[in-house]
Amino acid sequence: MNKNQANFDANLLFIIFLFMIISCVSIYSSQKYLPYPDNFAMKQVVWYVAGLVISTAVYFFDFDQIKKISVYLYLFGVMLLSVLIAAPESIAPVTKGAKSWFNFEGIGTIQPSEFMKVFLIVFLAKLIASHNEKFLEQTIRTDLVLICKIVAATLPPLVLILMQPDAGTAMVICIIMIGMLLVSGIHWLIIASMALLSLMVLGVLVYIYVKVPDLLLLFLDPYQLNRIESWLDPFKYREGIGYQLANSILAVGSGTLYGKGFDNAQVVVPEAHSDFIFTIIGEEFGFLGTSIVVGLYFILIYRIIIIALQNKGVFECLIAAGVISMLTFHIFENIGMVIGLVPITGIPLPLLSYGGSSLLGSLLALSLVLNISAKTKRYMFGNNQ
Repeated sequence: MNKNQANFDANLLFIIFLFMIISCVSIYSSQKYLPYPDNFAMKQVVWYVAGLVISTAVYFFDFDQIKKISVYLYLFGVMLLSVLIAAPESIAPVTKGAKSWFNFEGIGTIQPSEFMKVFLIVFLAKLIASHNEKFLEQTIRTDLVLICKIVAATLPPLVLILMQPDAGTAMVICIIMIGMLLVSGIHWLIIASMALLSLMVLGVLVYIYVKVPDLLLLFLDPYQLNRIESWLDPFKYREGIGYQLANSILAVGSGTLYGKGFDNAQVVVPEAHSDFIFTIIGEEFGFLGTSIVVGLYFILIYRIIIIALQNKGVFECLIAAGVISMLTFHIFENIGMVIGLVPITGIPLPLLSYGGSSLLGSLLALSLVLNISAKTKRYMFGNNQ
């Protein structure tokens, strides 16, 4: 053995530090067009510090302990979502048509669904690991049982989040479930069948939208349907619901190759400091700046994959897979909606968008990955463990 000590991944921590700098600089630059007196850049620094404190606390937990408390974390998250639905508007106000936040005087707003994502990852990892330990010889029947377990565990938070309603976060919950299903060890024929069924459902939804769009109102509200229409032709609706997307596309495009320079953004994009922070980066630092950000995200995901491959613990690898699923979808969906590739869903850009709950949730997930790297021991001869 080389040294019987932890291999804390300093590279991953350094990447997080770079994102903190980019986030605070971009948020500071976006503040001049905001109708609020708050210093959101300074608040983001405070949230980052709070997130690093949480990361330090998580570091001292062993994964056997995390596995034991996973069910309590899951139940706590479901309880918070349930209380949120039942809470009066004085505590949980309806904002932009959604009841997604608790409002605490002196602290700000807390969004329970951001933490529920991480709690669900940990709980599903425990559920899958325990199932595979119990059924060492896997069959189609045991695989179907596992699928039922995973779906049953995902449904309560999914339904509660849809009741808010928050379709964007509900999509993230589904992606986490799908991502962990893919690495759960179930037979490839079942995965292929599920993929085919998903494509068929998507095809039916597209057909309904083209032929009889009013049917979509059975499970979408008119605002969500209008968002789809404004996504398909944002400049047609620029004076209304398409204003944010149209200006977002203009902002990113006007940055050209090198951008307009720091604090020189000229296109007004509503709430650019939160879900549309990528527009500030695109306009002020151009294609070069956005390429650096996307490259950092690739490196971030790559480091998580390397950490997972170096660790031989099934539970730990499943957690890493869940974190990868969550972050990858967040990144793709947010950047995609900012440049008009996908509809606007209100999903923040991890580690960059302003928002305490979103940032704390992302840092909590990454703290688990850092914990995995710290608990992986490297040997001179033989495999890692």
